[in-house]
Amino acid sequence: MVMMNTFLVSENTTVTAKGDGEVVDVSGASSRTFLLTLNVNETVEQESLDVSVFASADGTTWDAKPITSFPQKFYRGETPILLELETRPDVRFVRAHWEVNRWGRGPEQPMFVFQVGMKEVPTDVLAEARRSR
Repeated sequence: MVMMNTFLVSENTTVTAKGDGEVVDVSGASSRTFLLTLNVNETVEQESLDVSVFASADGTTWDAKPITSFPQKFYRGETPILLELETRPDVRFVRAHWEVNRWGRGPEQPMFVFQVGMKEVPTDVLAEARRSR
């Protein structure tokens, strides 16, 4: 069995405005839990990045509210979060959405270089983690 290992936002994506990542089909995953990792590779001072994940049953109509969000980022670094879809069997597709903001002196346009990785968490790993709680 092949575990899902993909990107919601491609490696080293440079953004200067809000936008959306690729639509990812999660319907074939054997587990409904995923490890999402936000990596901010480059940034300038006095700006923020907000990354959320939205869900869809058909890949066209998206939920009004995100199913999860990363903490707001100002600096370089890596931030992992778990995306658990067990309670949302209707979700077949997910995608990342980002918002950027800049304030202070210097260029008015924000700039971030980042990516969001997505790895399926195997069900046996989940079962073991739940037993050890």
